Amino acid sequence: MINADEIAGILKSQIANFKSEVHEDQVGTVIAVGSSIARIYGLEAVQQSELVEFPNGLQGIALNLEEDNVGVVILGPDTEIKEGMQVRRTGRIVSVPVGEALLGRVVDPLGNPVDGKGPVETKRYRTIENTAPGVIERQPVKQPLQTGIRAIDALIPIGRGQRELIIGDRSTGKTAIAVDTIINQRGKGVYCIYVAIGQKTSTVASLAQIFAKHQAMDYTTIVAVGPSEAPGLKYIAPYAGCAMAEELMYQNKDVLIVYDDLTKHAQAYREVSLLLRRPPGREAYPGDIFFLHSRLLERAAKLSDEKGGGSITALPVIETQAGDVSAYIPTNLISITDGQIYLTTGLFFQGIRPAVDVGISVSRVGGSAQIKAMRSVAGQLKLDLAQYRELAAFAKLSSDLDKTTQATLTRGEKITEILKQPQFQPQAVEDQVMLIFAATRGYLTDVPTPRLQEWARSFVDFAHEKYESLAKSIAETKQLSDEAGATLVKAIEEFNKTF
Repeated sequence: MINADEIAGILKSQIANFKSEVHEDQVGTVIAVGSSIARIYGLEAVQQSELVEFPNGLQGIALNLEEDNVGVVILGPDTEIKEGMQVRRTGRIVSVPVGEALLGRVVDPLGNPVDGKGPVETKRYRTIENTAPGVIERQPVKQPLQTGIRAIDALIPIGRGQRELIIGDRSTGKTAIAVDTIINQRGKGVYCIYVAIGQKTSTVASLAQIFAKHQAMDYTTIVAVGPSEAPGLKYIAPYAGCAMAEELMYQNKDVLIVYDDLTKHAQAYREVSLLLRRPPGREAYPGDIFFLHSRLLERAAKLSDEKGGGSITALPVIETQAGDVSAYIPTNLISITDGQIYLTTGLFFQGIRPAVDVGISVSRVGGSAQIKAMRSVAGQLKLDLAQYRELAAFAKLSSDLDKTTQATLTRGEKITEILKQPQFQPQAVEDQVMLIFAATRGYLTDVPTPRLQEWARSFVDFAHEKYESLAKSIAETKQLSDEAGATLVKAIEEFNKTF
């Protein structure tokens, strides 16, 4: 028989020990919403950059932690979210699925597949913001990353672990350089990640088709976010791509990541910041816009041998307005990166493609990111081109030129022509060495300039057919020995007789 006092005692002890399942710090309420931003009351214990979840399955990132509310950037359309809705903490800092399962896939910045090929089979996740490796954990950049583009591999070489900025106006071929570089990594053991920020879905789809056609999709992941998507998704896209690259780097692999482009990324972050009422600075960008890109690009590295020797090479793309390199975002990025490939509309419309201005483009790693064979033939190239540029300006004004000037102009003209290259046709480094050798040693003087591209294609085929060991020895030893040089001269002279 249970008496009333016992029942009262049990109830009292249960009430005293009652723990609410709903914590004030775990659940909050939407107090305002609009323009992909929600203000949330509650969520006292939420962390910076933590994912929060709305009732309709949408997610957001807690960016502004204020005294009485939390500013959340909504990752998706805000039309379904209403005031008074409950918002839950997930306890998870923004992270994305990583690993080799992502290769060959097109995903959004949260790692969800958008290519209709079913779910991504991986259990591994990685936070999108991570600390860059320290100086002790790195080693110097000394291993080349071949782009397959003659003008770049010879004059503005890129090494594994480098950050090289691709900069230029709209429609000057910035993406074309990045795409050719990715296609050229086939069979070189380099994994690629292409981050398309605010690009049309049709553009991304055609890129995926190009990669598939050149068998480049096997080692490439595309992270895509369209122009109409929420600014929060554009803001996290490059970091998501970088997290995927880091996972491979720490597995001792070499990775190439392209951010196309960081102008749209900066604009998305500016939009988010202004909506969160952060104080605007120069050009209305927030004060931490430099830190936004520096913490992203610092994560590109060549790890020390103790750490496994993996690397991330970053090719950020930036768009200038009317060639203004001194604008705010371009100058920020120039100072963060280890060199820039500068493309100009002038060269593009003259038919020089890739439209790389070798005069102001620079690689701060230089010859240490080239094989010895390329270094031996490209040294002369820089000098010849510099002399040609200087004389070409004066030659327009003068009618009668002396023989030396004419020779310099002819050589410069031939070199400029041989550095032109069609898109989607990256070239093996040994073939580049043979062509640049021919151009700098004056073996092209008698070849008519309009026929030089034809000469280059035919000569490479001829050399592979008749002098098979030549290309092989350059590829294997990475050097142009005296013996190989003599064979190359013989091959050029023999071919020139029949051309």
